[in-house]
Amino acid sequence: MPVVEDVRELPLEQRVCPRCGAALSPSDTEDSEQIEIEVRAYRRRIRRRRYQRTCNCADCARTVTAPPAPKLIPKGLLGVSVWVEILLDKFVGHRPTERLLHQWRLLGLDVAAGTVAGGLERLEPLFQPLYQALLTRNAKSVVAQADETRWMVFIVLEGKTGYRWWLWVFLGTDTVVFRLDPSRSHEVPEGHFPADSQVVLMVDRYSAYKAMAQVKLGQVTLAFCWAHVRRDFVAVGKGWPEHKEWALGWLHRIRELYRHDRSRRNSPADDPAFTVADRELRRTVAAMQTQTDAELSDPKLPTPCRKVLTSLQEHWEGLTRFLDDPRIPLDNNASERQVRGAALGRKNYYGSGAMWSGRLAAMLFSLSATLKMAEINIRTWLTWYLESCAENGGQVPADIDPFLPWKMSEEKRRELAIDPNDSS
Repeated sequence: MPVVEDVRELPLEQRVCPRCGAALSPSDTEDSEQIEIEVRAYRRRIRRRRYQRTCNCADCARTVTAPPAPKLIPKGLLGVSVWVEILLDKFVGHRPTERLLHQWRLLGLDVAAGTVAGGLERLEPLFQPLYQALLTRNAKSVVAQADETRWMVFIVLEGKTGYRWWLWVFLGTDTVVFRLDPSRSHEVPEGHFPADSQVVLMVDRYSAYKAMAQVKLGQVTLAFCWAHVRRDFVAVGKGWPEHKEWALGWLHRIRELYRHDRSRRNSPADDPAFTVADRELRRTVAAMQTQTDAELSDPKLPTPCRKVLTSLQEHWEGLTRFLDDPRIPLDNNASERQVRGAALGRKNYYGSGAMWSGRLAAMLFSLSATLKMAEINIRTWLTWYLESCAENGGQVPADIDPFLPWKMSEEKRRELAIDPNDSS
């Protein structure tokens, strides 16, 4: 951060000895620091210098004017820095735009909500090529996660009742993609991955994933989430106190499963510790399967317990794929964490009021999550990209590859890093 010097001096009347009145001689300084933030709005007055020709050439214009300053929105009053703040506040900070505008009014800047809405609609096409590149890259992942959460879109859509849409998230190797769709059907994940894709997809036990055509053809392999299984046992323990001890026994087994898996992941494959952890992990899984079969064979097993164990047995193959494929995590918590911001935005500003607004939300959620995964400062990147659009007449740059994290040069990645001092 830049340093602003603040030299503190004694008042003139105190620069003398209090007894004899002799002047004090300046010496060194006693230094300390504190962090300050100064936020201010200002008008950028652009003066284009005009030049008069001094020659007598017949075909030359008498006056030559310096080129205009680049503008993100032609004839727009708001500059790139203002739009960066608006996009970050809404789609990364998940605050209603009205709160930001109220904050600006306290700083002496009065921007109409309609101006912001109109500007965002004009900015939405600028992100479409980047979003398409994210979709293509994400769909090529060989191991991925998926989840979905509701999202309100307040438009009338023919054939649809109500305003509830769905925001799907797909977490790939180096990208995160959000897709907004009016349905929660299998067609969304089915359409996300190519027909010939070969991918291991970590999901919860929602039936839409099981109904994917690629799953039925054996091209998409489903791995199921142990965190959701754990929630089943927690629900039994809380809902039926008489079965609490039974549920706690299973929760202990799942805890051991996580402990041994964590030990295995933290050890190199050629380390003896890996062998020990792998053996204990497989022993724990085998014991859980034996326990499940034994309890289900008991005709006196209570219904709530039977229901949970039946589901466990039905999903056993997908729940244990991680044993032989260390790329597969035990749960889809990572993808669930990705939708937390969107869920917060849904509570704060209720969703989207137009189709273009919904598309913009999905694109900005995707970009910010992908850049965070790449440890790229979203503010620095967004400023760079929008300034490039402004220099191109308010249009998408001809080549978007330099802006994509996986195609970015190492020098540029260091320049845009969240922590520029980290050389690792």
